[in-house]
Amino acid sequence: MDTLAAVFGGQAALASRLLAALGPEGDDGSHDRSHLLRVARNAMRIAAAEPGCDLAVLTAAVILHDCVAVEKDSPLRSRASRLAAARARGILAQFGWDQAAIDRTAHAIEAHSFSAAIAPETAEARIVQDADRLDAVGAIGIARCFYVSGRMGSGLYHPDDPAAAHRALDDQAFALDHFGAKLFKIAGNFQTKAGQELANARNETMRGFVETLLNEIGEDRT
Repeated sequence: MDTLAAVFGGQAALASRLLAALGPEGDDGSHDRSHLLRVARNAMRIAAAEPGCDLAVLTAAVILHDCVAVEKDSPLRSRASRLAAARARGILAQFGWDQAAIDRTAHAIEAHSFSAAIAPETAEARIVQDADRLDAVGAIGIARCFYVSGRMGSGLYHPDDPAAAHRALDDQAFALDHFGAKLFKIAGNFQTKAGQELANARNETMRGFVETLLNEIGEDRT
C-alpha cells in the first residue's frame, strides 16, 4: 500500500501536495520526512480517540509543523514554531484555504513546540503537540537524542558524574543529561488520554535504557 495512503487515509492527496510544497529536505535527520510520517502516524492514532478533530487541519499541521528548520542551539529556537506557522499560512493561502482553517492550522503548529510554551486550545493543537512529543520519547527518542547530540558536538555523558548526582544537568554538553533535563519531563505532560498512555510506555523504555547504560559504564546506583 502507498505510504501516504496508509498513514493519512482520505487525506493522502492533501498530504502529497503539502509535502511537495515543502521542497527538498535539509540535512537534519531528526526532522526529515521520516519524522513527519512518524508524527503523522501518532497523530492519526490519537485522533481516532479525540472528538472534534478536523483531519484536513490535522494533516496540514503535522506536515508543516517543522517547515522552517532551526537548529537546537540556535538563538531562534524558541521562535521556531512561530516561524513555521507563518510559512504555513502562506502555503495554505496559496492552496485557497479559508482563513478559519488557516488560523486553526497555524495555532496547532505554534503550540506544538516545547520551547514556545504556548498552550494548545483546539483538538488539533493538542493532538499535534502529543504526536510530536511522542517522537521525542521511547526508543525513537533515544535514537534522536544521541543523533542530535552528535550534530551539536556533545559528549555522551559526564566522565566523573554520569548520573548528575553532584552537579547540575547540562544537556548541551552531555547527551545523557538530556533525559533528566527534558525527556522524562515531556513524558509526564501530555494533552490527550491516548497520548499519555503511549508516552507512559515509552517513558519506561527510556528509564530502562538509562539504567542499563549507567550499569554498563560502572555507575554505582546504590
